[in-house]
Amino acid sequence: MTSSSFLTSLLGSMPRSKKLLTAKRKLNKGNLDLSSYHQILDEETKHVVNLQEHNDIDIVTNGELNRDNYVSFIAERLEGVSMMSMADMFDYIEDKQGFEQILKILDVPAISIKNAICTGKIKYNKPLVADEMVELKKLTTKKIKATLPGPYLMTRSMWLPALSKQYYDSKDDLGEDIILILKQEIDALVLLGVDIVQFDEPVLTEVVFSEGKTRSFMCAALSEKKDPTEELKFATKLIKSVISYAKDKGILVSLHVCRGNWSRDESILLTGPYTPLLPLFEETLPNILTLEFSTPRAGEISSLFSSDLIRENCILGLGVMNPRTDEIESLEEIISHVKEVMKFIPKERIWLNPDCGFATFANRPVSTIDVIDKKLARLNEAKNSLRNLYE
Repeated sequence: MTSSSFLTSLLGSMPRSKKLLTAKRKLNKGNLDLSSYHQILDEETKHVVNLQEHNDIDIVTNGELNRDNYVSFIAERLEGVSMMSMADMFDYIEDKQGFEQILKILDVPAISIKNAICTGKIKYNKPLVADEMVELKKLTTKKIKATLPGPYLMTRSMWLPALSKQYYDSKDDLGEDIILILKQEIDALVLLGVDIVQFDEPVLTEVVFSEGKTRSFMCAALSEKKDPTEELKFATKLIKSVISYAKDKGILVSLHVCRGNWSRDESILLTGPYTPLLPLFEETLPNILTLEFSTPRAGEISSLFSSDLIRENCILGLGVMNPRTDEIESLEEIISHVKEVMKFIPKERIWLNPDCGFATFANRPVSTIDVIDKKLARLNEAKNSLRNLYE
C-alpha cells in the first residue's frame, strides 16, 4: 500500500445470491453435496473480492457468504450449540408476551431469523472463520480482515436459561468457555497471517440505549436482565480478555459497535452518543475502534474524543456510509466527516468504512450489489481526494 492514511475496508456481510441461498438450503437438507455447494460459494466469494479490488478497498473481507447471519453460524462450528429459530425458542422464553412484542417492533419474522443457542457444554470443534481466511488468501494479495462475533455478543445471544442452565450455572460461566474458544480461533488466524481480526459487539448499544428493555433480536433470548452498569462490567471483562490476548499475539484488533442493522426503518434503531461506552473502550483499548457515524443517531464525533486514551492510542474506523439506504453519500459529506475527526487525531489513524455490513441476515440484506458497487466507488473517490488534500 502506498499510504497508511484513510485506509478503506468493509465491515463484513454482503448480499448472497438466490443461487447461493438455494444451494445452502439444499445442502442443509442433504439434497446437495458439499463440493457442489463450495463451488458456488467460492465463485460468489471471488466476485465479492473482485468487487472490493475493483474499487481499490485496502483491507479485504470475504463477505461472510457462508453464514446465515453474523453470529448464529457458530452453531455449525461448535459442539454444544444448536441453531434455533425464534419460533423454536418461543417455548423456552419466560416472558412470551415481551418476546412477541420485540419481534413485532423489529419486524422480524419468527421463523426467518435463527440464533445459536447453548444446548450443551461448548467446545471448539472446528475453526469459526479461519478456514474461510485460507480461501480468502488465495483470492487476494491485499491485507485481509477476519470478522467474528465478539465474546459478549456470543455469550448473551447464546444464553437461554431454560436450556443452557443444564450445562452452565450462569451466563458468566458460559462466557469463560467462549473466551477460551475465541483464543483458539485467534491462534489459528495468527498462524495464517491474517492482518486484522474484527470483533462485532452491536449489543453494547442495546445495553446503554434501550433503558432496560431488550429490543435487539440477538438479545431476545435473554430472560435475566441486569443493571446496565453490571452488564457493561461483564461485557468489559469478556472483551478485554479476548482483545488483550489477540494484541499480545501481534494481530491488529478491531472492535466494531453499531446500533442495529436489520431494518431500513431508522425510527426503530437505537440512538445515542458513544459516551456511556467510553469506559469500556478505554479498558479494552482495541487497536481500531470501528464505529457507526454516518447518521445523526450516533451523536457528535467530539464525544468519542473526550477520552485521552482513545485519542492517543486508537485508530478510528470511521463509518461514513449508511448501508441501509440506496442514496450514495456525497464526496463533500464524507470529507466533512473526516475533517471533523482530524481535529482530534492524525490522518494516519483515520480509516474509512461503511457503518456496518450490507447483509446482516442472509435472507434480509439491506442493500444490493449494484448500490454497494456505487458506494464503494464513492468510498475510493473520498480516499483519493483526502490523500490529494493532505499528503
